[in-house]
This record gives sequence, C-alpha cells and structure tokens, in this order.
Amino acid sequence: MTTARRGTLAMATAVALGAALVGLGLPPAAAQGKRVAACPADMVSVRGETCVDRYEAYVVELLAGGKERAHSPLEPVAGLRVKAMNKKGALPQAYISRDEAQAACENAGKRLCTDDEWLTACRGKRPTAWPYGKERVVGRCNDHGTSSFNLVFGSDGQPPLPSEYTFEHLNDPRLNAMPGTLARAGSHAKCKSGFQVFDMVGNLHEWTAASAGTFRGGYYLDVEQHGPGCEYRTTAHHAKYHDYSTGFRCCKKPGEKIRPTAPPKSKKASVKKDSAKKKKGSAKPKT
Repeated sequence: MTTARRGTLAMATAVALGAALVGLGLPPAAAQGKRVAACPADMVSVRGETCVDRYEAYVVELLAGGKERAHSPLEPVAGLRVKAMNKKGALPQAYISRDEAQAACENAGKRLCTDDEWLTACRGKRPTAWPYGKERVVGRCNDHGTSSFNLVFGSDGQPPLPSEYTFEHLNDPRLNAMPGTLARAGSHAKCKSGFQVFDMVGNLHEWTAASAGTFRGGYYLDVEQHGPGCEYRTTAHHAKYHDYSTGFRCCKKPGEKIRPTAPPKSKKASVKKDSAKKKKGSAKPKT
C-alpha cells in the first residue's frame, strides 16, 4: 500500500470516528480528537457541553486575607461577600436573590445557569417533564412539605391575612427551620435526572441567569402551579428579590474562566485615600 493510500484511509477513519462521537452526544472538540477540559469535582457534565452543580448550593462568607466563615442557610446574605459550594447532605442556601446568587457563583469560578442549560440538566438524557420521568411521582422529590408560613403567621388555624405577606416575614429564618420544609441536598435519592443532577424540582426555587429575574423547578410546597416539574418557571420578581423559597445552583462551560467579584474596599483604606487627597490638595506649590 502506498503512503498516499495509507494517509487517505487514516483520514477517512478519523472522520468516521468523529462522526460516531458526535452521534454519542460528545462535544465537537472531543469529536475532533481535541482534549476537553474536565468539570470540577462538585459538578457533572451535561452532554459534554456544560458543567452543572450536582446539588443546590450553600454558601460560605469570604473574609479578608482569603479566610472563609460558615454562613447559616436560614439567613439572608445581604451585605456579605459569599462563595457558592455544594455537597450531599448540606442544607442549601435560601433567602438569596438572583444578583446575590450570581456573585456567589462567580466567587466560586462559576456562574448562574442559563435557562437552556438548566432545562437540559433537569430534563435528562431522554428529555422528560420531570427529572426522573414523564409523570410526577409525589414524594420522589421534596415536593409536598409543610406550609410553615401559615403556621408562623396564621391565626387560630386560619391562613395569614394579606397584610402578613411582607418582605420581612417572607424572609423569617423560622420558615425553613421547621420539619417538613427545606431538605438537605441529595436526601431524596431518586430526585435526580439522567445526568445525576439532584433536587432540580422541589426543595428550593432555583435562580437562572435571566437578567429580568427567573427561577425554576418549584419548591417544597409547589412544583406545578407555573408549569410541571422542569417546566416550572416564575418571572414575577426582580433580580434583587429573595424569600424563604429562593435558592440556586451554578454552571460553567468546561475550561471557562470566570472572574470573582471584587472584594469591597475597606473603610480604613477609603479614609486614608481621602485624607491623602486632602493633604495633596492643600499643599503649597514650591517657589
């Protein structure tokens, strides 16, 4: 066999192999024989195109000098610089806005999932309305919990008055501390898609990257009012809104580089800078 003939056969084999890999759902880079960056250990690969957090996120507070401090998932994160984390058994962070969730993801080298990324991960390898199949199975996810708001703010067994639905009340730490409310990540072992992503339906609403403010998947009291399961979508709130039902998870492309949010300037540094400016401005020119 001539050298030219061997080269032609090798090229044809490579093309056929690439086509087969694409048929298996692998990303174009893998199909072309190129090295594809792996997903971080706490994320899973969805169709070889997106890395998605395996579980709903919790956060740690970032302190000066690179130190971290635990943060209660039953408390808002307003005014704090936090980083997203996720692991089985952790209580996920509620009381968080879309903008706060985005910053937390960025501080972890990730970002919020786009709507398409979130939906693909939730629907699974053979897309269905529920992560685990075509029809809802009550209790497979954390989807029929206790109405803690009624218990805390209702009276004599009656639902709360409309006046009780204030921003402060909706962010009361007691709401997710009651039995039958927020569940630990992965505690519903069958609430997962074919990509092995857990709790995308129920437990907490999950913010996506939509700038107008969109959260998906329902929470422990409602997984059908605004669409069934993965199709559940709420767009009624702005990007700075949060309550006891809002949570999140992060995404990124394999190898994607994402900058963390800048730490806030310390008050001492600002005072010194302002003082230096005043001194400079009051100095007399040399003659």
